[in-house]
Amino acid sequence: MSSYTTPLVVELLDGKRWRLVFSFTYHIGSKYAKRFITVDAGFLTDWASIPKFLWFFPYWAKYNKASLLHDYLYHNHILSRAEADQVFYEAMLVMFRHHKSGKLVAWIEYWAVRIAGWLAY
Repeated sequence: MSSYTTPLVVELLDGKRWRLVFSFTYHIGSKYAKRFITVDAGFLTDWASIPKFLWFFPYWAKYNKASLLHDYLYHNHILSRAEADQVFYEAMLVMFRHHKSGKLVAWIEYWAVRIAGWLAY
């Protein structure tokens, strides 16, 4: 299973945007994969842009490293959109692995970005 190598530390800027205080790294595919993405300190995020009709999701579905990582990938075009969405899905499975509805939430969010993510990419 993939992994994150450092804790998430952010600061609130204005009620909607947050700034990453310390960089974090995500290894793609497995914990020891040589392919990884480092999200740089100072990156700004608004977390997951979950439509109002899906606001029944728990807080952890919005405020997590997977959402920040996905924002970073979309903003910097490091990967293709399809690859960024796949990494997002994988990262959500890592983040949500201890939640009983984690796989379902990850699946729904994945398909939401596959269908509408082109608006932000």
